[in-house]
Amino acid sequence: MLSRRLLKNLDFTIIIVTAVLILISLVIIGSATHINNPSQERYWFVERQGMFALANIVIVFILLHFDYKSLGKYANLLYAVNLIMLMAVMFVGQSALGAQRWIQIGPISLQPSEFSKIIMIISLAHMLDKRSGKLNTFKEIIPVFIYVGVPFLLVLKQPDLGTALVFLAILFGMIFVAGINLKHLGAIGLAGAALMPIFWHFLKDYQKKRLTVFLDPNIDPLGSGYHIIQSKIAIGSGMLFGKGLFGGTQSQLNFLPENHTDFIFAVIGEELGFIGASIVLLLYFLLLYRSVKVAGEARDNFGMLLATGISSMLMFHLLVNVGMTAGIMPVTGIPLPLMSYGVSALTTNMVCIGILLNIYMRRQKIMF
Repeated sequence: MLSRRLLKNLDFTIIIVTAVLILISLVIIGSATHINNPSQERYWFVERQGMFALANIVIVFILLHFDYKSLGKYANLLYAVNLIMLMAVMFVGQSALGAQRWIQIGPISLQPSEFSKIIMIISLAHMLDKRSGKLNTFKEIIPVFIYVGVPFLLVLKQPDLGTALVFLAILFGMIFVAGINLKHLGAIGLAGAALMPIFWHFLKDYQKKRLTVFLDPNIDPLGSGYHIIQSKIAIGSGMLFGKGLFGGTQSQLNFLPENHTDFIFAVIGEELGFIGASIVLLLYFLLLYRSVKVAGEARDNFGMLLATGISSMLMFHLLVNVGMTAGIMPVTGIPLPLMSYGVSALTTNMVCIGILLNIYMRRQKIMF
């Protein structure tokens, strides 16, 4: 059982913000799907998301009982399991929307690439913890990039460019905090930019179209540019106060695709307006601020790296998802944390929240 001294050290700001974001999510998912769900119950998506939210609260509570330091003991095993899951998708995965990313287990579709994010954070934190102060030469840095590069390529093969880019955000955030030589980091960044033409060659046709229509959606208004155009219309039509819950025309009339998953922020903008969207962004700012604070106050290097990886992941998800709905980022299919519908994404995010709470709760060496 958790001691009272540990419970008193919980970060209640993270708990409250997470709870509010999930409640808002359930309301918006209900608004986005209650009309356009004829084959199932009107609020099937809400009930399903709510059920898994409750299950994940139990998971978070269980996580609090274990010192986060114990995660390091299983880092190598988790890394191996991660590779096995990602390779399994290639053989038994189900295809949808042009990608093979899901594994069907009974009535539940799981996306291993979502779980691979938190596994990557844990395993990379363990690796960098062992290499603290040893990232000063390219010879010392290259093994870290290979370590992340293997699951990165497996995810890219699915293809899942969005999650692959999340891996890079996690990697760069964590090696920066781990003390990498900044000159080497800059050189790696320049090398990556120089390799972009080669990287472009390996992209799928639909991925190339998404990147080109980002510059001008009207090139293909009924195809690759359709999502961006409809999302911008939805957000713009919400103006200051929004059209009200269940009153958004783009979402309710099914003009806005993926309105309960990737483009849920567009529904928020249309129905809750600029004020509602700003409140949601403020909640995310508080969550990110507290997660960075957790990293800064961690009692050891491993905890700091874990919290940094989680912060990097959440920040990248937020910037890219909100950016793509506003038309200032390419469409990559990255969900909005704790908001977009999806069992795998919600579970990954809640495990991250549990780890953050665990690190902050044990930021001091408390005897129990």
